[in-house]
Amino acid sequence: MGASVAAKKPTTKTSAAKPAKAARPGPGPRADLGAPIDSFFTKRTGPLRQILDQLRALIDAELPEAASSIKWGMPFYTLAGKPVCALAAFKAHVNLILAGPDGTFADPDGLLEGDGKTGRHLKLRTPEQIPRSAVRGWLRTAATLARATA
Repeated sequence: MGASVAAKKPTTKTSAAKPAKAARPGPGPRADLGAPIDSFFTKRTGPLRQILDQLRALIDAELPEAASSIKWGMPFYTLAGKPVCALAAFKAHVNLILAGPDGTFADPDGLLEGDGKTGRHLKLRTPEQIPRSAVRGWLRTAATLARATA
């Protein structure tokens, strides 16, 4: 009767199970986590240092009771354990990072950047760009929010 059909081999593998991959350790804590913020400022020079110094003076004036320490490699300021703001220095600019949900900060001049999900930031390239009055108001707003959520 017709042609014979060759038997198919089973397709399941019977090899031994592969050994589990060893978990790679994640990065350890940063050596500077919780450190005083002074070293952050002393590492900067030129216009960026001037911007940072002026922002620091504004923060100190508006938030004299704020605690400060290094987190994620930059100075963070907190009230009652809640974030208020942070400073970040890059190659060509400084960011003032303000903590607060979308709609927290009045910005009629459109100076703040970011999506506002957890905060906004002000990008500065020269000391002359610092909008002192606006920064003071934003710091007061962020402080009020931090105190209310503490």
